[in-house]
Amino acid sequence: HCTPIYWSSYSERKLSSGINAEYGGFGFPNQSLTAFYSLRLFRCCLVMLAKNVSRYVGAGVAVSGAMLRPRVQLSGFSSNSSQGPLSVPDKFGIDLLRDPNFNKGMATTLQERQTMGLHGLLPPNFISQDDQVERCMNHLSAKPNDLEKYIYLCSLQDRNERLFFRLLKDHLEELMPVIYTPTVGLACQKYGVLFRRPRGLFITIHDKGHIYDILKNWPVKNVKAVCFTDGERILGLGDQGCQGMGIPVGKLALYTGCAAINPQHCLPVTLDVGTNNEALLNDPMYIGLRHKRVTGKAYNDFIDEFIMACKARYGSSVLMHFEDFGNKHAFRLLSKYIKNTCCFNDDIQGTASVALAGILGSLRITKNKIGDHTFVFLGAGEANLGIATLISLKMEKEGIPIEEAYKKIYMMDSRGLLVNSRTDLTEHKTHFAKDMAPTKSLEEVVKTVKPTALIGAAAQPKTFTKEIIEEMTRNNERPIIFALSNPTSKSECSAEEAYKWSNNKAVFASGSPFPVYNDNGVVFEPGQGNNAYIFPAVALGVMCCGSISIPDDLFLQAAEALSNLVSEKDIAVGRVYPRLADIQEISVQIAVSVIEKAYDLNLATVYPKPENLEQFVRDQLYNTDYPTFIPDTYEYDMSEFQ
Repeated sequence: HCTPIYWSSYSERKLSSGINAEYGGFGFPNQSLTAFYSLRLFRCCLVMLAKNVSRYVGAGVAVSGAMLRPRVQLSGFSSNSSQGPLSVPDKFGIDLLRDPNFNKGMATTLQERQTMGLHGLLPPNFISQDDQVERCMNHLSAKPNDLEKYIYLCSLQDRNERLFFRLLKDHLEELMPVIYTPTVGLACQKYGVLFRRPRGLFITIHDKGHIYDILKNWPVKNVKAVCFTDGERILGLGDQGCQGMGIPVGKLALYTGCAAINPQHCLPVTLDVGTNNEALLNDPMYIGLRHKRVTGKAYNDFIDEFIMACKARYGSSVLMHFEDFGNKHAFRLLSKYIKNTCCFNDDIQGTASVALAGILGSLRITKNKIGDHTFVFLGAGEANLGIATLISLKMEKEGIPIEEAYKKIYMMDSRGLLVNSRTDLTEHKTHFAKDMAPTKSLEEVVKTVKPTALIGAAAQPKTFTKEIIEEMTRNNERPIIFALSNPTSKSECSAEEAYKWSNNKAVFASGSPFPVYNDNGVVFEPGQGNNAYIFPAVALGVMCCGSISIPDDLFLQAAEALSNLVSEKDIAVGRVYPRLADIQEISVQIAVSVIEKAYDLNLATVYPKPENLEQFVRDQLYNTDYPTFIPDTYEYDMSEFQ
């Protein structure tokens, strides 16, 4: 961020040559936000706000070519204008209306229309952003289904970004199922038909050796977070190839909608290595590469080049968000990069954190400790292995040896119970293998083990049968039942089934939303274990403090912080998560907790540590209010000199 207080062409030349001489060009990493570095130049005073500079020389400046462009953004500074922060765009006339970052539609004032060459290009009416939000909701209510609503919201984001995120902020609970699961799953399946305007980068396996050049084509240089997928395991839908782009686009929309992260700092990417989905390969509308998935060394080299190119282009502290990679790659890639890259896998760590938060919330209903529970997992993929691992870490934190914690967790995959006699178990699964007879029956496992908690993330619908839930109820006063598979069609059971078959005793949560359940006046509001509670907040905290890595300790901290935000009113209706409507405030509180933990672990690079972390976080939040294009003007008072 570069804010010229006084500028001239001479100043620009001096600054450019001076920094080139001192730092050897503009190629050093963009690490911005901590230090204030001032240069006294002829007729020029320049304040640079940089993040994480202390990581390098204790006090330095991160500079990119974008800093010296004519466009000036003063949104972080106070203004006397009632119309919001000042933003002087580098576009004029019709080009301004076509830029979603600046377009305000009919909220553009008369003075702005006349000054910026917009007069006559808009209807002669002036409405507020509040009125625009109301109009958008009226349009949405007229749409026949959620997919049409999804298409409308995408078009709104393409033409007016601030209005889109204002709408999302004001109606997040209602719109979350539209912009993300379950609707985004259908959108990915139909992405070839729905594709209208690029939003993100498509990088193929055939672009090896040129990935950095492709990153340079993205118009924003100050990228802080990259969410990327290879499309191999989209939700519970399997291989969607290139059409998995809907996932990183949706995830990054939630970065802003849930945690108010500046959308200009976010980049969605699809890494197209082919697809093994025969239906897509034979579909004339498919938009991706038409060959089988590339694997092995070529795949590994491709991912490695992509990670290195992102760090070279955007700085070594850029957040790399792995999303919806297949099981055979997800754990391996996370283990490979987690120590030397600021990265996380939401399917493993994010899901684990939000599930653990729900379990910790459930303890307020069951009235005991996590070490008192025995868990059975249906599914042993990324999500459940991540949850089981984080539960084990939480037990260890409470004084239970890690090996004893593993003994309290039983897992089933597609081949049955994880037992020591099996020879096909991966390293991550062996921790939870038991000395028991092999079985593929979940009901048999429940009867034998008598668990207190049953967690499903196998994308196998209706597998939590009436018999199984009744058995759980016989063994427990308040059985914990989490059906976490997405989308709704893949859920292990519905909220109504869990409550009805348990005689209203179940402590239930799901991955996708279910309606309120009312049984003759007994009302339950099922909690949704949505990753959106966690990954935007963790990203916000990490980006604010410049954490050099994101270990499981930060996700454990986030889970504990989230569970502490569940109110007594939530518990009274059986909801083990706070309301989604409050998620921006929730994200701030979680981010503060994550930052505090990052400093405790010596991971943060922003020094000195801010005295008021909450205010520090709030100062970074994206403002959905429209900026004004007209700076404040005033007259000199020369009366005393006359």
